[in-house]
Amino acid sequence: MIQTVRDVMLPDPLTIDAKTSIGAAAQLMRTENVEDVLVTDNGQLCGLLTDSDIVVFAIAAGRHPDTVYAGECCNPELTALEPDDTTERAAELMRDYDVDRLPVVAEGRVVGTVSFGDVDRARA
Repeated sequence: MIQTVRDVMLPDPLTIDAKTSIGAAAQLMRTENVEDVLVTDNGQLCGLLTDSDIVVFAIAAGRHPDTVYAGECCNPELTALEPDDTTERAAELMRDYDVDRLPVVAEGRVVGTVSFGDVDRARA
């Protein structure tokens, strides 16, 4: 039986607004014990912010974390899935882009995330 991303995704992923300071983003990431967070602008996915982005694009550049915003530092080159994509398609994209997790978007809005582990379990 073919499973869809909707069947295995984690709904309601952690997101922050593009206008959130990277200082606040870093605190949230620490509290939630995550290395990255999805960035949205008016509810629309606009990128992924990682702990590395915060260090390289702000701290190492001498900018104060309270004056730099997530939308300025996040990586906008983000591949996303739709809920009705198959888990096979998800696995293919993860291999092609060498990533362990992808956002799931419906009509431009983030509705979940799917990890390689989620896909691997579905294919077993």
